[in-house]
Amino acid sequence: MVRANWKVFEKDYWAINTALEELIDNSNAKSVLLLDKTGQLISNVGQDVRFDIHTFTSLCAADFEANARLANLIGEKDFSTLYHQGSDESMYLSKVEKDIILVVLFDRRTTLGLVRLRTRKAVEELAVVIRRLYEKLQYENEDYSEESSFDEEFHAEAEFEIDSLFSD
Repeated sequence: MVRANWKVFEKDYWAINTALEELIDNSNAKSVLLLDKTGQLISNVGQDVRFDIHTFTSLCAADFEANARLANLIGEKDFSTLYHQGSDESMYLSKVEKDIILVVLFDRRTTLGLVRLRTRKAVEELAVVIRRLYEKLQYENEDYSEESSFDEEFHAEAEFEIDSLFSD
C-alpha cells in the first residue's frame, strides 16, 4: 500500500520547492504539482489553479494508474510520462520515483519540447531528494509491489470522484 502520510523535512522541502520553482522559470509553465500515487499533494508552485486541487490530484493519480495498466497490457512495465493536449491548456505528467508524480500545467506561451526538456532535469533533481526522503523515512525497507500499490478503497474513492464530476 502506498503511504498517505508525508513527512517532509525542512531541507528536503526547500530542495523540492527549489527544483519546482526552477522548472516553472525555465519552462515557462503555469503551475507545477508534486503528488504521490494516492493523489495526495506534496507540493505545488506557480499560479493558483481555478479548480478543486484535491479532485485534480486524485484524477491525475488515477490517470497514471490507468495508463500503467494499459502499459502492462501491451507488454510495457509502465509509461513514465503522459501528455494531455488541449486547445489552450495542456499538462505533462512524469514519474519521479516510485509512487511520486510530477504534473506540469502549461499553455501556449511555451512548447511541449521545452516542458519535456526542463521536466527531465527537474525529475532527476527531485528523484535524488525523494530517494533521500525514502531513506530517512525507511520506505525502502518496506515491500511495495507495483501490483498492490492501490487498494480497493482507493479505487472506490477514485470511481466516486469521477462519477461525481460527471453526474447531473
